[in-house]
Amino acid sequence: MARVEKEAKESERGRGASLEARLGRWRAHVQRRCADGPDAAGAAEERLRGATAELVSRGLEPDEAFLVAVRRVSVDHAPTAEYARQNLARVWEPQGEPESDADAARRRRFPEFVVVLTLAVVAAVSVKLAGLAEAASGERADAFYVRNAAFFTLPWLAAYFLWKRFPGRRVAVLTGIGFAVAFVLVNAYPFDMDGMTVVLSALHMPIALWLLVGIVYTGGKWSRMGRRMDFVRFSGDLVICFVLIALGGGALTALSVALFSSIGLDLEQFAENWILPCGVCGAVTVSAWLAEVRRGMIGGMALLLARVFTPLLSIVLVVFLSTMVWTRQGITVERHVLVAFDVILILVVCLLLYSLSSRDGSDRADWSHRLQLVLVVCAVLVDIVALAAVLDRISEYGASANKLAALAENLILLVNLAWTAWLYVRVLRGKAAVSAIERWQTAYLPVYAAWAAVVVVLFPPLFRFA
Repeated sequence: MARVEKEAKESERGRGASLEARLGRWRAHVQRRCADGPDAAGAAEERLRGATAELVSRGLEPDEAFLVAVRRVSVDHAPTAEYARQNLARVWEPQGEPESDADAARRRRFPEFVVVLTLAVVAAVSVKLAGLAEAASGERADAFYVRNAAFFTLPWLAAYFLWKRFPGRRVAVLTGIGFAVAFVLVNAYPFDMDGMTVVLSALHMPIALWLLVGIVYTGGKWSRMGRRMDFVRFSGDLVICFVLIALGGGALTALSVALFSSIGLDLEQFAENWILPCGVCGAVTVSAWLAEVRRGMIGGMALLLARVFTPLLSIVLVVFLSTMVWTRQGITVERHVLVAFDVILILVVCLLLYSLSSRDGSDRADWSHRLQLVLVVCAVLVDIVALAAVLDRISEYGASANKLAALAENLILLVNLAWTAWLYVRVLRGKAAVSAIERWQTAYLPVYAAWAAVVVVLFPPLFRFA
């Protein structure tokens, strides 16, 4: 206990020193630019410190709270506004722990790009080695790859952040054990490859393992809201980088196949069997690296996408609900329909998370929060419709793995969205801060991972692996 308290005090002193260093740089800038004398600079500093202390009391990290407070003070203080413009690119960068001498020496010995490239190659090679193992075992190729799809990318992504963040041996060992247990479990289960539980396991395994990646990404500091939101930002940036790489890689592959076909060489089989699987697996780690080194640029694009698709998805849901009421037509509970509903609801959650992660820190309500409330309320109504349809289907035809998984997932999403709607109402009425929504959303993330783990571990034996 004494050791924990000592480490906590040292960490607190480190964060305090970092905050004072930022204040010192701001003070030097303002004193150079302030034409109203030292009294005006002193008043601005008092406001800045007060705003920072208020945000820290609401759960933000000190460095992040300072940068948000700068944005607030800059509204009516020109020197601070100039400081904010010059430092805008670094406003939302996650602030890690100070780098030790050992970490600095390790980075000099193994440059980050070399580490990323090595892990990308390892990920690509693992796909082909897994194919050889599958061929030797005599198992169907689709069966083997469905079981192990998550293990061709996520362990190497976690390894990258173990190297980059170095959260300590305890986190590294627990992460390795988590991946190993999941790998042994999914390959030990005697799945019926024509059944549903293997599909549910393959779909939910990446969700469960993504929490392990998040813990490593945050440097073992998952309990801190600021670090969790950093991981949310990173997840969105990673998706955008991966899509861009996939589009570019696909176009380059198609052009290469066409080019070589002009001289009588058919590369389609090579592209399908080697370039596609190896490229996809390697691109995940490369995308993570790009999301890290180009955080400001990608983050702006992700925020733009969130702002564009929030009103568009709101319109789609409003029209859908209105049409359903007008025609008095219920939904058809088929497998692809349930998947579509869950994808829409998850997309709503993702849009909310990324909108919150990219906010400027102001806890005042504006038009965007009203629009997000409309989106959330529509999503709640859609979720209720889907739940009613699933329950009706279960009462008529009995329970199945697919229906029970959909039922539970819609209940989990309903709790999240319903409470989010209530928090938005409180924010718009001035009775709660926007940071309360952010805190709720990030604290709820492990619930999705926990349920995914239940589906992976318990559903196969409960439904006899069918």
